[in-house]
Amino acid sequence: MLHLRLITPPDSTDDVVRLIGSTVGTAHLVVLPGAARDPAGDVVLCDVAREAGDELIGGLRELGIDRTGSIAVGTIDLSLSRRADRAEEEAPGEGADAVLWEHLVDATHEESTLTVTYVAFLTVATMLAACGVMLDNAILIVGAMAVGPEFGPLAGISTALVRRAPRLVGRSLWALLAGFAAAMVLTVGFSWLLDAFGLFEKSMVQAARPNTAFIWKPDWMSFVVAFLAGIAGTLSLTSAKSGALIGVAISVTTVPAAANAAVAFSYRDYSQTWGSTWQLLANLGGIVAAGTLTLLAQKAFWTWQRERAPQLP
Repeated sequence: MLHLRLITPPDSTDDVVRLIGSTVGTAHLVVLPGAARDPAGDVVLCDVAREAGDELIGGLRELGIDRTGSIAVGTIDLSLSRRADRAEEEAPGEGADAVLWEHLVDATHEESTLTVTYVAFLTVATMLAACGVMLDNAILIVGAMAVGPEFGPLAGISTALVRRAPRLVGRSLWALLAGFAAAMVLTVGFSWLLDAFGLFEKSMVQAARPNTAFIWKPDWMSFVVAFLAGIAGTLSLTSAKSGALIGVAISVTTVPAAANAAVAFSYRDYSQTWGSTWQLLANLGGIVAAGTLTLLAQKAFWTWQRERAPQLP
């Protein structure tokens, strides 16, 4: 269940109450006339089944409550109420499968912002992966994949394409491209530094590296794996069960490919640099394509669910 706290102008409160009453899956409606001070207005509280939340929030935005008042949404971890149970039964579909589009847009907007922290995480992950490829150490590669924050901008691109939000597309692309560019440039410098200390050497780049050679040898399986990971990651973001996201992070070779490209470039091994770059692009493209198609499928599914759901008078 979700809990909504609304601040509504007095002349809009009746419309809001009617909307809540006509939405399948709502419960526990409370109206506090004149309780709000900033902005001034009435306070309306209600609970709604997660699978009906997107429809209700969309209706509230059509009434302009986000502009004239306030819409705050929280998750209820425990609700002991027969009325709440009945509301969940009446709402179409399952709550774990529901997509809250406003929450998704807000989350991806935040994670798609180019910040110092984002660049720092991506740079550290790329440097860790550089150590992994030079030492041919798969454990370091997995650790670097888990640290990398690049799935946020990738999800932002997919969300923006489905929601037709060009500004979010631009913000996400900028965070993705500028973040990887900065991380790779800094990793080149990191490689030169470790080479000066005798910890890296050219022979390590040219070695067979059986555990990590796949990073700079892209093929169609690279795209397939990235596509599947994109589906899993998008489902993890949109559903109430997000535990799969860490598994997505360690299943695609975005950060390791960027790291290998940077290290190979520092030793002028341009064949590995290009191979790693193509690996990186294949993974990024596969994730974005899968995320976009998954969101379109979810959007179509929930439109169908709402159309077949019973309507309250």
